[in-house]
Amino acid sequence: MKKKGVELSMNVIIIAAIGLLVLVILAVLVINAGGKTQTQMKSCIAVGGICQPNGCDTSKGYSPQTSGTCDTGACCTLFSTTG
Repeated sequence: MKKKGVELSMNVIIIAAIGLLVLVILAVLVINAGGKTQTQMKSCIAVGGICQPNGCDTSKGYSPQTSGTCDTGACCTLFSTTG
């Protein structure tokens, strides 16, 4: 004698567990992508600068950019003096 109510409960529990697992995986992926985006937003290129390995050469019109980050060297922006 089969009990249909027990089978239905097990199916619901299994589907709910799979759904919860999928939600956890999606949450981890979204959080990971958000961290990468935040890092990229702080990069030197994102703030309009370029990375100079030997620092900013002010004689060539470069000035330090404090909001951007470089792996090596300094983040510099080029300011035009022509009008």
